Amino acid sequence: MKITNKYFVEALVFFSYVLFAMAWVGGTASMSQIMQSMGIDSLADASFISGAVTLAKIVGTFGAAWLSVKYGVKMAFFIASLLITIGISTPYSPNYEVLLVSRFLMGLGGAFMIVYFNPIVLQWFSVDERPIVNGLNAVAFNVGTGVVLWLMDDINQVTGSWQLSLTLFSLASLVLALAWLFVDFKQPTTTNNQIDQDNGYSYSQGFKDKFNWIYAFTYSGLLAFYICLFTFYPKAGISQSKWVIGFGIIGTIAGILYSKKVKQRLPVIRWSGLIMTISLVGLSFGQSPWLVLLSAVVLGFFIFFPITALVSIPHELPNMTPARVTVIFSLFYSISYLIATAILWLFGKLVDINQGDYHMSLILICLLSLTFFIGSFFLPETHPKTSASQHKE
Repeated sequence: MKITNKYFVEALVFFSYVLFAMAWVGGTASMSQIMQSMGIDSLADASFISGAVTLAKIVGTFGAAWLSVKYGVKMAFFIASLLITIGISTPYSPNYEVLLVSRFLMGLGGAFMIVYFNPIVLQWFSVDERPIVNGLNAVAFNVGTGVVLWLMDDINQVTGSWQLSLTLFSLASLVLALAWLFVDFKQPTTTNNQIDQDNGYSYSQGFKDKFNWIYAFTYSGLLAFYICLFTFYPKAGISQSKWVIGFGIIGTIAGILYSKKVKQRLPVIRWSGLIMTISLVGLSFGQSPWLVLLSAVVLGFFIFFPITALVSIPHELPNMTPARVTVIFSLFYSISYLIATAILWLFGKLVDINQGDYHMSLILICLLSLTFFIGSFFLPETHPKTSASQHKE
């Protein structure tokens, strides 16, 4: 039996990453139990447990293009799926070292997977369909995070323990990984011109392309905050952070619809980035409960409202091919996750230095979130306005 329906293929991709998010964030949500069982009392050390997944994403996203060239996108995605299932050992790790290894390998799988979204979308979906599919893939992690933050306690009650909940997440990932083997994934045919373009866009060329550095810089501040959001904000007593996740899903849906109707990418990135930073300040430092809640709602919406536009830009650059888009996103995620990992450790370290006071750490993350706004002034506009008719569009 072969799976040839492109919507079923997208469902496998989408839910595979949802389950990865549930396993990762589920482990983070259980961090207090993990810390207690292993006698860990340093927040910086605890952040490194969560950061092991992030560190793996640096390594994994950088090597994802090589893996796809060696084994093909289908098998590369399968390998990524299998690595994610290694998270099954996280709740049963006997010591700190084994826990770090299991989290690292799970993160490696997630890192590979997120890069392969792009060649899969290019092969299976038309130009008009790609903004919608890109938006869905972009929200997959948010959906998994939302399920954990809103329902983890209920899930634990049903399963009987947080260990069993994390085990079930990994087993579900294994089922999807096996289903992926039935996908009828043929390598796309390429013209001689496309082959020349792909051969001319290696990692070396990618590092020299200033677009990739600007692209990663733009995303890095948002990514750093997002990781801190579900890692540290609840520990800082900001329980409204879960509303950010919930309204992020609504923001993504709105962003998909908006990006399909309005082709210009930079305005929505720029002004959403500014609103994001303003609302982040309200979430982090608001004194009134209603202000913090409102800030969380607005923040969640505007973090994800521009994501469809952001991830669509490389797909819309001239002469784009599956191999080139794989390298672009490989560098995009590896550079941005490298920055986010350093920030994640620094956030926790500042809390330790200040004897549990989060004030300086929250200032740091608010300032760094401005990269989304600043970067929008340097990214290329893939659909520049040239007439009044486009303005109306």
